[in-house]
Amino acid sequence: MQKDNTLQQGSLINTLFSIAWPIIMANILQTAYQLIDTFWLGRLGANAVAAVSISFPILFLVLSLGAGLTLAGTVIISQYKGANNQKMIDFSASQTVLIIFFISIFLAILGYFSASPLMNLVGAGPEILADSVTYFKVSSWGFVFLFMFFVFQSLMRGIGNVLLPMYIVLGTVLLNLFLDPIFIFGFGSIPGYGVAGAAIASVITQGLSALVGMIILFRGKRGIRIRLAHMKPQFKWVKRMFQLGIPASLEQSSRAAAMTVMVMLVTSFGSEVVAAYGIGARILSLVIVPALGLAIATTTLVGQQVGAGNIKGAEKVGDLSVKIAFFGLTGVGLMLFVFAEHLTAFFVPNDPQVIKDGAQFIRIMAPSFGLLGVQQVLNGLFNGTRFTQASLLISVFSLWMVRFPLAFVMSQRTDLAFEGIWWAFPLSNLVAALVAFIYYKTGYWKIRTLRHRGDWLGAKTS
Repeated sequence: MQKDNTLQQGSLINTLFSIAWPIIMANILQTAYQLIDTFWLGRLGANAVAAVSISFPILFLVLSLGAGLTLAGTVIISQYKGANNQKMIDFSASQTVLIIFFISIFLAILGYFSASPLMNLVGAGPEILADSVTYFKVSSWGFVFLFMFFVFQSLMRGIGNVLLPMYIVLGTVLLNLFLDPIFIFGFGSIPGYGVAGAAIASVITQGLSALVGMIILFRGKRGIRIRLAHMKPQFKWVKRMFQLGIPASLEQSSRAAAMTVMVMLVTSFGSEVVAAYGIGARILSLVIVPALGLAIATTTLVGQQVGAGNIKGAEKVGDLSVKIAFFGLTGVGLMLFVFAEHLTAFFVPNDPQVIKDGAQFIRIMAPSFGLLGVQQVLNGLFNGTRFTQASLLISVFSLWMVRFPLAFVMSQRTDLAFEGIWWAFPLSNLVAALVAFIYYKTGYWKIRTLRHRGDWLGAKTS
């Protein structure tokens, strides 16, 4: 059985962190888009924050339909990297770029023309409806750019080149920091577009990052070279990618859909509670970034171990990732518990009720962040073995059979009111972590990986 070169070159923990920290930083920077928007829009008032908050889950839902396929790119590329098959790395990358490009165009058109009915569906009130629709329409035009950068980022992660995407994201976030107030409030001859200005600034920076990423891939000097000659669809290979990517897409879109229906529950309590939920959700999205970064690093390393035939090495990666995620994110959660009110006041400084409700949301969620991390890294391990169905089933169970029913019952049938929605988050995190960990310890994923590894790596270009 072939051993993995990565583990021979240094300790596992150093290797894992060397891949994880740039991914974490890149994800933090990408999350900063929403945080920067929230910061500046908070200066317009709670309604501006609520308009973006109510549209964000739908945006995330649309993005998630294509995001799973970019994860498939990471998994496939990492396994061919472990098998030292450069020809299939380049071919797989070319096919992935082509597929994601056409999907992004379809979703951009769909998003633009469905903006109004979607905002009405989630219950946007008359005071925020127009702004939420405009924000969603403008953001839809950025789907193509966003997906093209996501696919570049995923392919680079598959071969372990994680620093380059991070530097590109850093540059675009810094640019967005300056463009946001210009387009929101206006500057010189540039008029202020209000809520829509935040979306305009994001689309501009997303376009620049996509352009840079595609230039790097076509030049082929960073470990992957895509070619137009490899972009003729090969349906046998595309079928394999969809078999891997569709469960990952459904897993992410089910998470986004759960966020959407949670917003529908929140909207029944008024715009101030929506704003508090939006701030708490953004803090959650920032906190979950280390877990997602560690999960993607786990996917990359596990994929390379599987490609090299080292199943024991894949299990070592999983064991270490679980420990780091649980203890690390539990510590982060305790810090956020202490500073919850200060964080909420940073975004909406002039609304005491929003500050109080948002801080309470953060304090209720925070102690369970370590459990959330455990679920995420184990999903990353299952994805790295091409067992994306496991991640899908765990997520659907925790979100749709635990979180949403609990949120509905506790908010509509008890005296907790909207705080019942807050409590559904830690309870579902606990259940999901237990289910994922127990399943991981059964070892079925190892048997399945050994059974199918030869079939996966036997794909050929025509």
